[in-house]
Amino acid sequence: MHEMSMAVGIIETVLQAANDSGARRVSRIELAVGQLRLVVPEAMEMAWQAVSEGTIAAGSEIAMTETPIEARCNQCGQVFSPEIDNYLCPGCGKADVEITAGNDIMLTSISCEVEEDPNAENTEPAENNKSKGREVQSP
Repeated sequence: MHEMSMAVGIIETVLQAANDSGARRVSRIELAVGQLRLVVPEAMEMAWQAVSEGTIAAGSEIAMTETPIEARCNQCGQVFSPEIDNYLCPGCGKADVEITAGNDIMLTSISCEVEEDPNAENTEPAENNKSKGREVQSP
């Protein structure tokens, strides 16, 4: 289950960003997951719940969108969307391509509850949605 190693990298990034913003709780994260990463959403959800347990991200929601594969042919320059295990260029028939999208994991959003300014009038916890688009490295 490679989702576990990905989740470990993600939780490290999430906790660092939450700490940097003074968050007291992470309520939701959003990921853009490349199709080539072959992530099973249910397995990622289970891995996320396991790695976030006991942290300020415990019980948080994880939302994922899949990024399609995109390639550029190094021979003729055509950009196309290959199928997994079929990288033949539809323009020239060569399999000499550079993958330009669909092989990464991006943390696109973190929703946190942050400590409210004691001088503020509102007593509801403030929401802080960090959207920095950080790429997550998995071991």
